[in-house]
Amino acid sequence: MPTAILSVHNKTGLLEFAKGLAALGWNLLASGGTAKLLRDNNINVTEVADYTKSPELLGGRVKTLHPAIHGGLLARPTDSDHNELLALGWDYIDLVAVNLYPFEETIVKPNVTYAAAIENIDIGGVTLIRAAAKNHERVTLVCDPADYAEVLSMLQHGEIPFDTKKKLAVKGFKSTANYDTLISNYLDS
Repeated sequence: MPTAILSVHNKTGLLEFAKGLAALGWNLLASGGTAKLLRDNNINVTEVADYTKSPELLGGRVKTLHPAIHGGLLARPTDSDHNELLALGWDYIDLVAVNLYPFEETIVKPNVTYAAAIENIDIGGVTLIRAAAKNHERVTLVCDPADYAEVLSMLQHGEIPFDTKKKLAVKGFKSTANYDTLISNYLDS
């Protein structure tokens, strides 16, 4: 059974996407608030902390930064990589649906504090995007809710073509580049 990890700040369209994946037999992993939303809507999900056997740390600052997650994303489609994951009790993660903390929306608020801006710098989400995008030959990255319907439709009719995975990976790298530019410009001002 394929596995998806869902870790989103913007939950637009997430329920329909998750229901569609579940109907196709996908295992769903999700972090804190995303897992809660899915459970509250009767969608079977495994919380990341349960999968990794490691609790969220530092008030939720560390959730998805774990070898079980990133090994599952970065593993190549080889017997040796797959066997190494399985020996550790993990498996491939085949799809990532992620979007980032709203840094840009935070810094444009009147009277935003420096501390509030810093807390809205996403680390784990950026790392998920980069890992999935790097391994886009095997992993599908969905970092824009506008892509949920197209990706789900492709999965319902077979699999996602390489060109689409590559396009989604490019979108991911562009999103993290833009995000880092916003942060560096803010810190440099």
